[in-house]
Amino acid sequence: MVNGGVLISQDLSCAGQVSLAIALPILGVCGLKPTVLPTAILSTHTGGFGDNMYLDLSDEMKLIFQHWHQVNLEFNALYLGYQGKKALEFWLNNFEQIKLKNNLVLIDPAMADHGKMYRGLDQDYVRQMRQLIHRATIITPNLTEAAFLLGKEKQENTLAVAQSLARELQEHFSVPNVIITGISLTNEKIAEVGVTQAESWSLIQPKQAGSFFGTGDIFASAFLASVMRHNSLKDSCSIAADFVAQAIINTPKQDPRLGPNYAAGLPNLVKQLKQRG
Repeated sequence: MVNGGVLISQDLSCAGQVSLAIALPILGVCGLKPTVLPTAILSTHTGGFGDNMYLDLSDEMKLIFQHWHQVNLEFNALYLGYQGKKALEFWLNNFEQIKLKNNLVLIDPAMADHGKMYRGLDQDYVRQMRQLIHRATIITPNLTEAAFLLGKEKQENTLAVAQSLARELQEHFSVPNVIITGISLTNEKIAEVGVTQAESWSLIQPKQAGSFFGTGDIFASAFLASVMRHNSLKDSCSIAADFVAQAIINTPKQDPRLGPNYAAGLPNLVKQLKQRG
């Protein structure tokens, strides 16, 4: 077997710091030897840049997969983010073929926010995502995604609602660990909740000024890096939330579509992981 580290499968947006453009450097600098399986190439992400160019790579994913089997690649973990319709179908058809050294599968549904689906996605996509998350050991939806996965309308931004949704997701989809992220409690506070087979918990942080695309991707990537360094899910959630906050603090005034300056906080993230891991 050849160890390929952590396999990341997401889209690559050529402009705008989201998805693979964020996950690859974060996991790389944390020493997790990332391997990538791009699902699509976009000129920009779908959040506010207008009609972007979109090149589906699902056919190429199959060819890449075949070559990996020939060279006998295996992975320490699998991290799935934004997929797109055809790539999601690819994973539903080929998930069992992936060679995982450890049973760690993080799925960030990455399909909706603020009460609505991302542009280009629909209820068929939600139905397929429900099938895929059965395979996860950890999922990290935001509140909107959690509600949509359960067939509910937009929910109140409260810890009690988030805890209830997390528990429902865990039980309905047999996912051992559910983290609901980016719960905007007030203008001053933001939170995450976690439900595992052993415990449930919540974390509250000061809400930073500004709203940027890509913060969910930053959170999920830093969270996984921490989990892979054997930190608890709760501690990993705290580390990831702090990293997102620092990224926003370190960002000068700029177009929010370009995402926050996560790179400035990478040395501190690595330091934290070395101290705790």
